[in-house]
Amino acid sequence: MAFHGTFEHSLDAKHRLTVPSKLRAAFSEGAFLVKGADRCISLYPSAIYSALVDAALSGMNPLSAQARELNRYFRSNAHAVELDSAGRVMIATRQLEHAGIDRDVVVIGAGDCLELWDPSSWADYDSDLTARGPDITASLGHPS
Repeated sequence: MAFHGTFEHSLDAKHRLTVPSKLRAAFSEGAFLVKGADRCISLYPSAIYSALVDAALSGMNPLSAQARELNRYFRSNAHAVELDSAGRVMIATRQLEHAGIDRDVVVIGAGDCLELWDPSSWADYDSDLTARGPDITASLGHPS
């Protein structure tokens, strides 16, 4: 399943996010909350995140410094979670701090995962992304 769309939500007092109901089935086998490379948190279905990490590390000498660092990066920044009966997932304080999220959150579809953003950070990023859209598509050889 590819995730699409933008949703505005609020975390509850226990730092739980209610996953949009139409997207919950994708996380029925578990999920990973991952500190994003950008200032966001990614929510991956377990199987997809595991496959991405395995693919990124495949072919590398597991004893090499680069493989060890990537392994640490991918695994130390990912927390296995499950949605509760109400479709909520609890987000760790450390992850919220990384993304600058307090209570309000923007959830965006990002293909293989959902991304959780602070509303102000997302607005700034989205505005910049929209402005660069023609250049991004042109770099792929597509007309804008």
